[in-house]
Formats: sequence, C-alpha cells, structure tokens
Amino acid sequence: MEHITLLLGIVIVTALVFDFTNGFHDTANAMATTISTGALKPKTAVAMSAVLNLVGAFLSVEVAKTISGGIINEDGLKTEVIFAALVGAILWNLLTWLVGLPSSSSHALFGGLIGAAVMSMGWSSIDGGTVVTKILLPAVAAPLVAGIAAMLATRLTYRIGSKTDQKATAKGYRAGQIASAGLVSLAHGTNDAQKTMGIITLALITGGVLNPGANPPMWVIVSAGTAIALGTYLGGWRIIRTMGKGLTDLAPQQGFAAQTSAATAILASSHIGFSLSTTQVCSGAVMGSGLGRKGGVVRWSTATRMFIAWGLTLPAAGLVGAGAEFLTKQGSWGVAVTALLLIAGAGTIWALSRRNSIDHTNVTDDDVTDDGVTDVAAEPAGVVTTAIAAVTPPPTGTVADLDTDVKTTIPASPAPPSAEPARPATV
Repeated sequence: MEHITLLLGIVIVTALVFDFTNGFHDTANAMATTISTGALKPKTAVAMSAVLNLVGAFLSVEVAKTISGGIINEDGLKTEVIFAALVGAILWNLLTWLVGLPSSSSHALFGGLIGAAVMSMGWSSIDGGTVVTKILLPAVAAPLVAGIAAMLATRLTYRIGSKTDQKATAKGYRAGQIASAGLVSLAHGTNDAQKTMGIITLALITGGVLNPGANPPMWVIVSAGTAIALGTYLGGWRIIRTMGKGLTDLAPQQGFAAQTSAATAILASSHIGFSLSTTQVCSGAVMGSGLGRKGGVVRWSTATRMFIAWGLTLPAAGLVGAGAEFLTKQGSWGVAVTALLLIAGAGTIWALSRRNSIDHTNVTDDDVTDDGVTDVAAEPAGVVTTAIAAVTPPPTGTVADLDTDVKTTIPASPAPPSAEPARPATV
C-alpha cells in the first residue's frame, strides 16, 4: 500500500465509483422480476441482493484474472489509460441509467478500456483473440441461450402446474422467485464485482505494486464487493421499471423461469472465466419467459431500444475512453481536466434525473412512462410473439389473476344494438 501514488489512488477510487454505478445499474438483473410480481417488496429485494452480491464477490477470481491479464497487453500500459477507460464506462453507465435502458456495464468497461488503450499504444495493445472469445461471442450467445432456456422453462412450469390450483401455484412460484433471485444476485457478485477487481489489479500492476499475473489482493476483493453491494442497495429504479414492466408483464411462474435460467448461465460463465454481460443475459431471459407464456406480449419497441443500446455500448464507451486518454496524455493538467469533466457530466445527469424521480415508492406503478406520461394503450403483440404464442399450449383450469387473490373482470366487446348487452367476462 505504501507504493500507491496519488494518481494510482485516484484510479482506484474511480474504479470503485464505477463499481458503485455497476451495482445500481444492474440491480434490475436480479430483482426486477421479483419486484414486479410482488414476490418481495422493493426495499427488501434490493437489500437481499446487496448482501448476496457481496458474498458472491468472494467466490471466484477467474473473471478478474481475465480482465487484469487477458484483454490488454500490460507492457507499456500506463495508469492514466485505466483512468480514461473508467471515465468512459462511468459516463455511459449513467447515461443509460438516466433513460432507463438496461445496457451492459461490463461492455462499457471493456469499451472504455479498449478505446483508451488504442489511443495510448495503438491496436497492437489489444489481444483480439481474447476479445472475440471471451467478450464478443458470449455477448451474442449468452442472451440467446438464456432466452431459449427461459422460454422452455416457462412452458414447462405451466404444463406442470396445469392441473393444480392457480392461486396456490402462484404462491409457490413466488417463494421460488425469491430463491432464484438470490441465486442471480450471488451470480452477479461472482461476475460483475470481479470486473472492478480486475481493473484495480491491472492498475496496481501498471503502478509496479503487483507483479504481472498476480491475483487480486484481499483488500481489493473486499472493497470491490462492498462498493457493488452499496450501489445495489440504492436500487437502479429506472432500469428495474424497464426490466420488470417495460419488456413484458410477468407472472410468478415466468419470473422464476427467467431468473433460474439467467443464474445458471451467469454462474457457468463465471466458472470458466467468461466476462459476459449479466444485463444481457437477464434481459434475454425475461424476453424468453414472455414468449413462453400463452398470450404473453414482449414489447418490441422497448426491446429494440435496448438492442440498440447494447450495440452502441462498446464503441460509445470506447470513444469517450479514447477522448479521455487524449486529455490525460497531456500531463497532470489533462488528468485534472478529465476528472472535472467526469464530475460535471455525472452531476448534470443526476440533475436531469431529478425532473422525474423514480424510486421504491413508484417503481411498480402501472401505465406511467419514464417521461411521466400516462400510457393507456398497451403495445400489441408483434409477429414473433404471436407466432411463438400460437404454438404454446394454454394453461388449463381456472385462469386467475396470478398476482392477486381476486379475479380480474374485463369488459367484453360491446354487443350489437339488437342483442342483449354482453355480460362481463371473468379472466
């Protein structure tokens, strides 16, 4: 610790700030479905997720080793490059949080790191093979695998429970959701907390504090786990609303299937060192569970915005990271200017978020968009939803509203003038 310089200390603090933003940005991954179905109250859900994120941070260091010694060539790497990378990642995280989009904190970090390294040392500083095999391929495959698994699991849960009382089944799946949400939170700690551990370890290597290839010290593991847990407890309520209400309307069966599928994919990737995006995995699982239920609707307008954000994350964070590195290369004044721009950008985004505050008191409110405008028209089912739902067998027995103990009454279509008025249909 006595070898840590002022600049290295700034980088470590900035890395922990990124870890904090990662926590509240990704709370939705574990708890959005649990909150939206009513399995847990919002504050209880984020508190449980925070604790399990902290525990998960101690379970493995494979992802941290991938980041600290796999993506960037450490020879000639300067500490300023890591600082610039973190600036790009933090600003992209905050921007996507502001608009409520569940983009990838992991890819924001990778993009910032790649952009800053290229600006500093050229393309030869990037290990292209590692980027393709451990970042890009998992980014494409993991959401698809989790989505397909969630869709099949949703169909299976409805088939298994088709001859049971729907109210009792829903209560059982709510309990299952709590367990599966805890598993997702634990998995998130094993994957995302390690990214910051890897960045801090890389900074310590470039500063000469650690030898190349060293594992994260215990104080790095503790500080990274604590930072992501604190961020998780604050709750990224804007993104929780998008994940829980914006993509599809979830019943407890679907929430359980989505979370279990996502947790399995994340834990498997953490074990083999794949640094995938937990956001993309969980979003894919939520959409898969929406497609797996008869009559379920995936809101493709929201999904499309999310896909665009996914595609933009690496290059956008990379450009900001490259710009920040251009400034830091100028010397101490460049580092100071970069830090001031980061603070100003974060402050501006926070001020804009206060115009329409979303917190635990209104995160599950229906029919309110992020702009505060009442949305009375539900999005119709798209071609993909209709095609998949058409071949999904409907649940048998009495179909009750799975989120309450009271049946919901929906008026039927108006009858012709010559006919008797239609009676309300009970769903």
